[in-house]
Amino acid sequence: MSATSVSPIPITTISELKQHHSQLVRLGLASHPAHARRLLAFLARDPVHLPYAARLLAHHPDPHPALFNPLFASLPPRHAAAFLALMLSLPLHPDHFTLPQLLPAAPLSFASQLHALLLKLNFHSHAHSFNALLAAYLANGRADLASRLFGGSSPSPALDVVSWTTMVGGMCRLGLVDDAREMFDAMPERNLVSWNSMITGYIKAGRFLHALEVFDQMRALGLEGNGFVATSAVVACTGAGALARGMEVHRWVEQSRIKMDEKLATAMVDMYCKCGYVEEAWRMFQALPTKGLTSWNCMIGGLAVHGRCKDAIQLFHQMERENMAPDDVTLVNLLTACAHTGMVSDGRHYYNYVVQRYGIEPKMEHYGCMVDLFGRAGLLDEAKKVIEDMPMEPDIGVLGALFGACKIHREVDLGEAVGWRVIDLDPQNSGRYVLLANLLASAGRWEDVAKVRRLMDERNVGKEAGRSVIEIEGEVCEFQCGSLCHPQEKDIFAMAEDMMREIRLEGYMPDTSDVMHDISDEAKETSLLYHSEKLAIAFGLLRTKPGDTMRITKNLRICRDCHEATKFISRVFEREIMVRDRNRFHHFKDGMCSCKDYW
Repeated sequence: MSATSVSPIPITTISELKQHHSQLVRLGLASHPAHARRLLAFLARDPVHLPYAARLLAHHPDPHPALFNPLFASLPPRHAAAFLALMLSLPLHPDHFTLPQLLPAAPLSFASQLHALLLKLNFHSHAHSFNALLAAYLANGRADLASRLFGGSSPSPALDVVSWTTMVGGMCRLGLVDDAREMFDAMPERNLVSWNSMITGYIKAGRFLHALEVFDQMRALGLEGNGFVATSAVVACTGAGALARGMEVHRWVEQSRIKMDEKLATAMVDMYCKCGYVEEAWRMFQALPTKGLTSWNCMIGGLAVHGRCKDAIQLFHQMERENMAPDDVTLVNLLTACAHTGMVSDGRHYYNYVVQRYGIEPKMEHYGCMVDLFGRAGLLDEAKKVIEDMPMEPDIGVLGALFGACKIHREVDLGEAVGWRVIDLDPQNSGRYVLLANLLASAGRWEDVAKVRRLMDERNVGKEAGRSVIEIEGEVCEFQCGSLCHPQEKDIFAMAEDMMREIRLEGYMPDTSDVMHDISDEAKETSLLYHSEKLAIAFGLLRTKPGDTMRITKNLRICRDCHEATKFISRVFEREIMVRDRNRFHHFKDGMCSCKDYW
């Protein structure tokens, strides 16, 4: 009788396993690898069954490691350790493939014990085991131990491209991007996984221009890419707000004949949305042969951040007509669209409709969206009621939405109370302190402003510098608030001064309400001049002509003064200026903004 002639019965209890085991023994099939492995898989789930597993292995004619290696990857670390101890006590020695199954999920103490076993069994020079140990140390946040192992093992293992890539990727995940770059540059050989690890490392660190630099370096070497590298490059362009670069990557994908799967296509749609080219995003979305939920959500969300609420709602209904059920992300996008355009009644409607029709249980982010919806519209009592009626304690996102609304509408008393609560929940976020200080400054409460700043100093919290990225003719330049390092530095500052002087003649008045310090009006206005967006616009004016479009990406929410100034600049200098800030898009043209001063 063949081993496959015994139909496997469901095994849910130890009594059922014993019955099945008995049947296999009678048929002479208990030692067959497939059946033995199935029995061991059940027994390994609970340490209480390990004595039974020990007897099974003791009576097996050939208890080879291949019987139990596949089991380790599916076991919790504690059970895996117990099962390994059982093997060693029989004794059954692991082989080269045993420890790599155990190491990926191993906590630090277990990984250290496996390291010792690896040395004892003389497996330390085996590349597969060595790389798994590197990954385990990095997964436990111990880059120091991984580096020591990588550079100081004796005798040295045969380091391969996987070893180097493991180190680069692991250090990137730990935020050690500069150290990872040094190792990446020292690699004797790189594959596409190596390149992608470095690119994604920079992306996760928010260093999108560095990510594109690595991508350019890869292309300069004539290497063919794949879908993973292409997706990462597109995400980097999205983060940098670099439309021309994104279009260049799009052409490279087509010329390289890289398969445009749904993940890559959705990244492209997201890039075009977030770089301000919604029409191309829509074209790509419409051309998708099949649209998954992620693609629908991406396009609806893209319309939302551009303030195109009605288009987002229409697309949602098209999604329903095509029998694609929404999820919690869809609801967030719909509520965001309504919040950014002040469509409070629509926001209420779609919240209730989606929750009731599709059985979606509201999560923290949905409550945050409702607080944002009401708060932006000045309905602070309703925003507070949402928080009071929540079935869970509000998190930093929900309270932050109320705090931001208080700042917009200058509700100082409520804002101060919420602000201190937000700071307690998120004490290392400089933006919370700055928002509270700005709110207090708007009321002229300079002593309280000083109190906030002293607390920042005591907690060693540095203010996040405003950064703006502008792309002109494929060149991407970043400007930081208050400082400038550029070959055209003098020309940019001179243009910034001329720009502000020109718009003053047209009626612009500086809004110094958000300037934190109790200083002279002249000093306040000077500080506004050096906001990163104004420096980026000044650079853009040097490099563009009337009728051109400038695209700028900011890391922070646009301030009131920059928003008002950019409206004047767009009219006086005859430019369309598109600004993507932390929250949404602003399209400035002919002295108007697409947000209609509602943001």
